[in-house]
Amino acid sequence: YQSGLNIISDICDIPEPDESFDAVLCTEVLEHVPNPIDALKELHRLLKINGDLVLTTPFSSLTHYAPYYYHTGFSQYFYEYWLNKIGFRILEIGYNGNYFEWLAQELRRLPSIAESQSNAKVSWIGKKAIQILLIFLGRCSENNTRSENLLSFGLHVHAKKVIS
Repeated sequence: YQSGLNIISDICDIPEPDESFDAVLCTEVLEHVPNPIDALKELHRLLKINGDLVLTTPFSSLTHYAPYYYHTGFSQYFYEYWLNKIGFRILEIGYNGNYFEWLAQELRRLPSIAESQSNAKVSWIGKKAIQILLIFLGRCSENNTRSENLLSFGLHVHAKKVIS
C-alpha cells in the first residue's frame, strides 16, 4: 500500500493542516533535530484525536550523520515526561537490547575505533581479553533482569493523542 504522501520540510513546521493524520511514524529522527520537543509538539498537532504515534530513537549512540547529530539519551523517562505533557498517552515503551549487549557491541568496535581514532592497535592479549569479556557479557545478557533501564541501543514507543 502506498499513500503517495511525500512531505519534505522542517519537522517542526510541517505544511499540513491540524489533525490531518491517523498515524505518524518517526523512526531514528529526533536525535538529528536541534529541538526534539518542538518536533514532538508538531507531530501532536498533525495527529487526529486517538491518532497513533510510533517513535524509535537511540538511547545511546555514537555520533553519526555529523554535523546533524544533536542528542542521545532518549530514555523512558524523557518520553514519560514529555509525551504526557504534550498530550499523548503512552501505550508501550520497549527497548532494543540491554546494557550488556550495548557494552558487547562497543567491545567489538574497540579495535577499529582504537586504530582510527588513536592509531593504536589492539594486541593479541587485548583481543583475547575482548573474547573473554564477550563471553561474560553474553551470559549476563542471558540472565538480564532490567539493565535496559541503564543503557540500551534504543527505544520504541507507541502513544495515542488524547488531548488537542
